[in-house]
Amino acid sequence: MFSFKKISTVMCVGALALSLGACSGSKETAGSNSGKKEESTGYPTKAITVVAPSGAGGGWDLTARSFAKVLSETKLVKQPMTVENKPGGGGAVFMAEYATQQAENNDMLFVSSPPIIINNLKKEGNSPYGYKNTTPLAQLTKDYGAIVVKTDSKFKDLQSVLEEVKKDPKKLTFAGGSAPGSMDHLISILPAYKFGVDPIKIKYVSYDGGGEAITALLGGNADVIGTDASSVKEFLKAGKVRVLAITASERLAGDFKDVPTAKEQGIDAEFTIWRGVFGPEKMSKEALVYWEKTIDKLVQSPEWKKEVETQGWELEYKNSSDFKKFLGEQDKQVQQLLTALGMQK
Repeated sequence: MFSFKKISTVMCVGALALSLGACSGSKETAGSNSGKKEESTGYPTKAITVVAPSGAGGGWDLTARSFAKVLSETKLVKQPMTVENKPGGGGAVFMAEYATQQAENNDMLFVSSPPIIINNLKKEGNSPYGYKNTTPLAQLTKDYGAIVVKTDSKFKDLQSVLEEVKKDPKKLTFAGGSAPGSMDHLISILPAYKFGVDPIKIKYVSYDGGGEAITALLGGNADVIGTDASSVKEFLKAGKVRVLAITASERLAGDFKDVPTAKEQGIDAEFTIWRGVFGPEKMSKEALVYWEKTIDKLVQSPEWKKEVETQGWELEYKNSSDFKKFLGEQDKQVQQLLTALGMQK
């Protein structure tokens, strides 16, 4: 009996050792294979397409091309990377295709900015799809709204403009490079809205792009424009415009160092014009982890920092989870502004 027990015990121990050895062996093999897989057969295995949902030359296009170029040049992505332009409806046309036909396409990414939120929330935004129909991967850069007048304007600060508008909302003509309810319009009316002015009563004229809006300002066809700060940088340096306020939380450096924020002037009007990169809504876990790690390495590289500086952008990186949280916050802000304008869905 003792002998039988002893043999049984030995067999059990042997079986356990064999089992553990098998587990250990399979784990090592799996680890070895998965490491090998990541290098040779894991994601990505095909060329990556980065879509700019606009024509060539705009902010989305430049962001997409810089993103793809630096990832390729630094060998952070070894597969070929191509950029495609898919314009239409301020990004709404591409968004409809992406959300319905490319929801599981790990090999197609795209860049966007606040219009992905605005187009989805406003009554005439033409898009039933928004950032919730994607996998936000990262915020890459930031810009801010600017409230701008001609250099010879009688307005020397934001407060004086707002007081004039409060007396008579129709007296001044505000302008921007996007349609009513779009980004430039929201930037234009945000300080007045926070100052207690009914934004519906403010006179806003839309132009086809920020360049035309600045031309209208300089030509005397607009009193004030709302636009992104980077687009007026050269006009500010040339002494053609005066920037009354920036929608940042603190003053910007460089050419804008002497420009106060709206908040400094007692108006709680912050708005970030971000640019980021997105993947499909049903992106695989493997692809998501890959892009999280790869983009994290990208933004820390000297090559990316140099590219951002060359393009005149400001680097602001948010990883996937932080970016998603931020988008939720801006979604609420945009909804509030559109509701005040009577333009919400």
